[in-house]
Amino acid sequence: METLAECLAQVAGVTVVSAVGNHRSFLASVTAAAPTVALVDSEHLERQPVTLAAAVRRTQPTCAVVLAVHAPTRAFIDRARAAGVLIVVPKSAGLRTLVRSLREASAGRTVSALQPDFAGGPNGPLTEREADVLRLTASGASVGEMRESLFLSHGTIRNLASAAIKKLNARNRYDAVRIARERGWI
Repeated sequence: METLAECLAQVAGVTVVSAVGNHRSFLASVTAAAPTVALVDSEHLERQPVTLAAAVRRTQPTCAVVLAVHAPTRAFIDRARAAGVLIVVPKSAGLRTLVRSLREASAGRTVSALQPDFAGGPNGPLTEREADVLRLTASGASVGEMRESLFLSHGTIRNLASAAIKKLNARNRYDAVRIARERGWI
């Protein structure tokens, strides 16, 4: 956490007020410093990040909140937005994206303004293989045809479809296709 704070402190236009490792200190620091943006790193706080973000918004309504999490799903982003979070950044996004996110949040822009960058890549939260299974599903391919095309076993195709369904909060693989198409991921 201190390393991230040191890196951010080197960025022009970014001032790090404090770096804390527990939710009580975090809330106290936000209350005392009244920052423009609070960065919540889910890894370093024992409280659920969305719960903490909601507490920040209650105590400092003018403070924008950015969450850094490992693998944000659409459902997580929706919960975070409902709690007042402006931007959710995957930890894999890199420092440049994090800085841009902090600046966007400071300007009052929401997660939707940067969502394509935070979806995990061109396939959103889906792996390349999960996206392949959904593309083939969309084309009407049977599981047997998918096996031949992707050189994967029936069980692996089923597992990839299940993972895509779960990541997209879909009811079935056809619903997952619809969701992924609507978001431009396949």
